[in-house]
Amino acid sequence: MEFTSYPDGAVSWVDLATTDVAGAKRFYAGLFGWTFSDLPIDSGGVYSMAEIEGKQVTGLGQLPPEMQQQGVPPMWTAYVNHHSIDLVVERTGEAGGSVLMPPLDVMDSGRMTNIQDPTGAAIGVWQPKQHKGAQLQHVPGALTWAELQTKDVPAAKKFYHAVFDWDYEVDANDYVLAKKGDNALAGMMEIQEDWGETPPNWTVYFQSGDVEASVVKVKELGGSVLVPPMPAGELGKFAVAQDPQGAVFSILEYKAAPDGSAG
Repeated sequence: MEFTSYPDGAVSWVDLATTDVAGAKRFYAGLFGWTFSDLPIDSGGVYSMAEIEGKQVTGLGQLPPEMQQQGVPPMWTAYVNHHSIDLVVERTGEAGGSVLMPPLDVMDSGRMTNIQDPTGAAIGVWQPKQHKGAQLQHVPGALTWAELQTKDVPAAKKFYHAVFDWDYEVDANDYVLAKKGDNALAGMMEIQEDWGETPPNWTVYFQSGDVEASVVKVKELGGSVLVPPMPAGELGKFAVAQDPQGAVFSILEYKAAPDGSAG
């Protein structure tokens, strides 16, 4: 589906910070068919827009050296759309979260910040100007879902309701849907003991028409499959993968086409 704008509270964008931009481009181009347009940024580097049929679906750039020195691994970040970064920052503090990065103007594209919820998971916030967010979602190769994995779902629900006005619905499988009205915006689930040392995190899901074929490609392209294809409730099937640089993401194959309500 094509999007030209997003409501407050919707996940409008995801991007990758990596140690090897060229290597990441090769991997994701092979996996999802992305092409790239490179844009100069204020710091003197380059931010690459990934596209499907000329429509922007995500971005990627270099993981800053200071973050690499701190041991931060390559990672995907999800961004929640909001009309006021300043209001989000204020609400974050009041709700017991932390602001990881002060609000930053990104040329004429918009403003951004990164916040951390009280359970330890980090997420970005995007206040759009010229850049409204992903122009495509819910098609193969594009973002289709974002999910909080946390060790304290009740605390997380309270925080995100206070910051983004999310309401919630629990489905038949005890999966928490974050919603506004009838629109499903994101998911939440409890980290299970058998997941090992998984820290609280926001994970991003890219859509696939065939998750089995996608995981074969992941391995052929030098990535790793952390969780092999398995049922995703009544939605379809998913797998968890890691690119050659170490960033983790999920792949989701639907039984039926999604309605696009997440946008």
